[in-house]
Amino acid sequence: MLRKIAKYSCLMLATVIMLITAACANTGSPEGGPRDYSHPVMVRCKPAPGTLNFKGNKVEITFDENVNLKDQHKRVIISPASTEPPVIKCLGKKIVVEFRDTLRANTTYVLDFSDAVEDNNEGNVLDDFAVAFSTGDELDSLRISGMVLRAADLEPMQHMLVGIHSNLDDSAFTKLPFYRVTRTNDRGEFTLKGLKAGRYRIYALNDVDGNYTYVRTEDCAWLDEIIVPSTSTYASSDTTFTFDHRVDTVKAATHIEYLPNNLLLSMFNEQYYSLYLRQSSRPADNRIQLLFSGPSPELPRLTVLRPTPTRADWFSLEQRSSRDSLVYWLTDSTLIKSDSLLVRVDHLMTDSLERLSWKQDTLNFVFHKSNAQLKQEADEAKEHHKRLKDMEKLRQRREKLLAEGKPTDEVDDELHLLHLADSVKPPVIKLEMNKPPLGIDDSLFVKAPTPILSIDPTLVHLQQFNATDSLWHDLTIPAMQRAASTSLQRWVLPVRLNGGEQYRFTLDEGAVTSIYHIPNDSTTLDLKVRSEDDYSNLFFDIKGLNGQTAFVELLDGSDKPIRQIPVDDGGKVTILHIDAGTYYARLILDRNNNGKWDTGNYSEYRQPEDVFYYPGKLKLRKNWDVEQTWDLYATAVNLQKSDDIKRNKPENRQGPLERKGNNKKKKNGTDDEDEEEFGTGFGGRRQGTYSGDKYRDATGM
Repeated sequence: MLRKIAKYSCLMLATVIMLITAACANTGSPEGGPRDYSHPVMVRCKPAPGTLNFKGNKVEITFDENVNLKDQHKRVIISPASTEPPVIKCLGKKIVVEFRDTLRANTTYVLDFSDAVEDNNEGNVLDDFAVAFSTGDELDSLRISGMVLRAADLEPMQHMLVGIHSNLDDSAFTKLPFYRVTRTNDRGEFTLKGLKAGRYRIYALNDVDGNYTYVRTEDCAWLDEIIVPSTSTYASSDTTFTFDHRVDTVKAATHIEYLPNNLLLSMFNEQYYSLYLRQSSRPADNRIQLLFSGPSPELPRLTVLRPTPTRADWFSLEQRSSRDSLVYWLTDSTLIKSDSLLVRVDHLMTDSLERLSWKQDTLNFVFHKSNAQLKQEADEAKEHHKRLKDMEKLRQRREKLLAEGKPTDEVDDELHLLHLADSVKPPVIKLEMNKPPLGIDDSLFVKAPTPILSIDPTLVHLQQFNATDSLWHDLTIPAMQRAASTSLQRWVLPVRLNGGEQYRFTLDEGAVTSIYHIPNDSTTLDLKVRSEDDYSNLFFDIKGLNGQTAFVELLDGSDKPIRQIPVDDGGKVTILHIDAGTYYARLILDRNNNGKWDTGNYSEYRQPEDVFYYPGKLKLRKNWDVEQTWDLYATAVNLQKSDDIKRNKPENRQGPLERKGNNKKKKNGTDDEDEEEFGTGFGGRRQGTYSGDKYRDATGM
């Protein structure tokens, strides 16, 4: 017994030793430290920032950790620009800039990295980083700041060139490279550094050709006023926070503010295009198409050279809404049957002097049937041949039965069915009509696959269902008409239908006739109109128009206009019958009262039309009226457009607590938890309103 106990004790001791040994051997992977949320810090620069009388050709910047340069060609800019671009290298903790040109004498150089510098591991960005030095006795230190927004929709314009000219002539923008340049960051913000005291004009440019001057095809912006850089001082209480956002210390401080620091440049494209014929095609046997680079002031002239048309009106022209695409529906059967059409086209084209002149092209329009069409024709021919053989066999059988004096009824029925199957049925138009339910503002329409020549009003009927007697009652209706002057295939019935009612829309056989004189088959559509209670109504009271003409666009969640309503003389806008959902709105100051946003023109020194966004979401519910006062100048223009519909979104650079979702603040009376707070300026001072001068006091940075 004692021997057994001793044996078991030895086994237990050995097991414990093995477990301890295994635990010691299995060291595992060491856990990493806390995530790094701090941006790189410059620890050394040769030459030092602010160096005077610099004579070298190389700048070395050293950071406290390994760094990367993100999108170097878009974000980094060295001013003034050199004929030969410097070589910029990123080597571990160093960024090295080597100049290949001799530096200019008595000049301040600014190496502006914007938001390109980030640490190698976590991608933390060093914002607004720049180094300046001078080749002379003075360092120019003034600066101006602002934003570049796209004029049409207030999108932040990222990585655009912003430059100034001390030459105040309008021609400097098109003939001289910028005196001093920078680029906007991913929020559309810019700061031009290293400026002398003086008077400047400021511009923004999408410099496609890289020559620092403007050509008509590039996006551009400018301010009408002359910019005079200056400084001022202001006192503030600077608060230092701990890592978990608790107040650490509060100190009084004096700051230098560089002015102006809230410039707004509204960028646009002049929409200039060189007119030329881009493409010609024949997508079907009965139509040819011409596609131009843009709308032409005059339509081209077409002459068929081969084959010779048998009628003068050999086409019906359909112009697409952009007026750059022209579809010619062939109405001459000779041309339709011909596989090849040789056509002379006389059209306007921009010449080398940028003038419109007539040009003549001879085009060969060839129609090739698709493999599917060829296969279908082959299958139909095969079926036809099979039916002919079957009919011949039935005829022989019938003659035999007659010779034998037997009845032929069964054979006659089979022959009749084969004759019906093989007979050519007259073609009919298959019409497309509304899909129920019908919106309360929708029009009844018909659409044909080919252009409609006419619709007989005596063969079009509209009935309304009467719930009292359960009968359909005929309504007196006007004649149908084309949906638009350029529309050939779509016609509408101009009647107003009552919400919640049932209707029957009927087109008798032959009511519609195509340009090929093919009628429709009889078509009936039963539908119900949606009730007023299914919709929401929106009412705006616009402040700040001061008698200017304007219109409002209701936008969906992708910033796309779904409704356009003019603002009346009293500043009121009424938008009825809106489906429930979340919407946005923008207002266009319509200077020329043409009902659309118009771009600018630098040669005419004309700014684009101003655009304002309603600052927030519009959450609409069924059977609900929403009234909103909209003060155009109550919210800084760069804070108006909701981030939800911005396409050019800035990078996410939140701190550790924000990354965990602790930055959401619920606002009183709303459930918009994800709306941003008001912005702050480079000087840290909040701004929520501006004076109304969009180009001087516009941004809430």
